[in-house]
Amino acid sequence: MQSVMASVAECRLVDLPKVADARGNLTFVEGTRHIPFEIRRVFYLYDVPGGESRAGHANINLEQLIVAASGSFDVVVDDGCKQKTFFLNRSYYGLYLPPMIWREVENFSSGSVCLVLASEYYDAADYHRDYEEFRRASGHRG
Repeated sequence: MQSVMASVAECRLVDLPKVADARGNLTFVEGTRHIPFEIRRVFYLYDVPGGESRAGHANINLEQLIVAASGSFDVVVDDGCKQKTFFLNRSYYGLYLPPMIWREVENFSSGSVCLVLASEYYDAADYHRDYEEFRRASGHRG
């Protein structure tokens, strides 16, 4: 496993195609076309109780796109030095996260669904789950 220095400046909103139709809209994501990685895993968070937060980790090599498929929530990203909060509330854009970015997902609205597209299969060894360990690995001290 190799740690790569990342910055919150690399976290960005990605516009996804939106096909408008009177019968209902459609949005799609194609790996390596709309996002900078092939999609190897998809998961989603739902029925998150009020006041709870999810994530609370950084991935060492994995890239992600986080989409508010329904409802809204905040994603707080942290590179060990700076933080930035993104409010996600539209299903036609997503938040791209490079490796080595700590993330917290919080303030879920009622009925929200957080859809995550990931560049790799699940690997428990790819996670920093302790914030101070993450800061050390990312080159930050103190």
